[in-house]
Amino acid sequence: MTYHIYGIGAALVDTEIDVSDQDLVQLDIPKGHMTLVDADRQQQLVDYLAGHMMHSKRASGGSAANTIIAASYFGARAFYSCKVANDDNGSFYLNDMQAAGVACNFYDHIGVGDSVNNSTGKCLVLITPDAERTMLTHLGISETLCRRALDHAAVARSQFAYIEGYLVTSPTGRAAAIELRETAEKHGVKTALSLSDPGMVEFFGDGLREMLGNGVDLLFCNEHEAQGFTGTDNTQAAAEKLKQYATTFAITCGAHGALVFDGSDMHAIEPHAVKAVDTNGAGDMFAGAFLYAITHGYSYRDAGRLASRASAEVVSSYGPRLPAKKHAVIRQAVLG
Repeated sequence: MTYHIYGIGAALVDTEIDVSDQDLVQLDIPKGHMTLVDADRQQQLVDYLAGHMMHSKRASGGSAANTIIAASYFGARAFYSCKVANDDNGSFYLNDMQAAGVACNFYDHIGVGDSVNNSTGKCLVLITPDAERTMLTHLGISETLCRRALDHAAVARSQFAYIEGYLVTSPTGRAAAIELRETAEKHGVKTALSLSDPGMVEFFGDGLREMLGNGVDLLFCNEHEAQGFTGTDNTQAAAEKLKQYATTFAITCGAHGALVFDGSDMHAIEPHAVKAVDTNGAGDMFAGAFLYAITHGYSYRDAGRLASRASAEVVSSYGPRLPAKKHAVIRQAVLG
């Protein structure tokens, strides 16, 4: 085994901006969801919000990338497949992933000569006073992420294959996700998938089920995604129905902690109380910390405890990630 985790997802350069609820109403943007926009619409929004507080001028992101980087910072060996363009943001993204210690194969798929779109994807993250994040994403060249991005040899040498649910919006990305799951299953590699966003569940539920196939080993979601995906109105009922789709799962419940199923027992994970200022990246961090822990011999309960603490730390500061050195401090505090 060479890698603890092999991940695939969109490569996005993030910008975070403070907004009011009235701004979202004025702009006709659904709060708390990820919405796909074209480059012109995204630039219109940037221009409209020019006078607002900007928390980060530029940061590499994408849901699965945040998860993989968190796992790497905790101590996992990780590999990531994505697609960036031959532009300044693409170079920035490559350098950031390398600095995080993540092995990548997007050098072979950098997008030079792509006719559809040759700009690296960008995400505008709008933060309201209640700390909720609303995302406006222009996928750019990530929309053309496809099966060619997969490194089958690296998949075969991994303990877990992790799939970002956002890939469901792109036909080629969805096909790549399905091939990753099938390749992992062929080589006895465990599979994990995140439902990613309530909007993905609402509008792309059938595609997500196609990506899940006959089920994955581990599913990540929040309580709203769990209920929407299973057609239930409470988390306990959703948890029972999720057993149809995954051998094990983790449902995050915001300030109420999380619910983790290890295949036999259900564990209620206590929350770590903090003052939330920005929920962007909380679920990504939860998955990254959780995957680190279970690939390093810790129980699902301990993995949940680490993930709960780490995600709480993320929401207590701006940005989807924590400084690299902070991960060791959290790991020591929770796991000893």
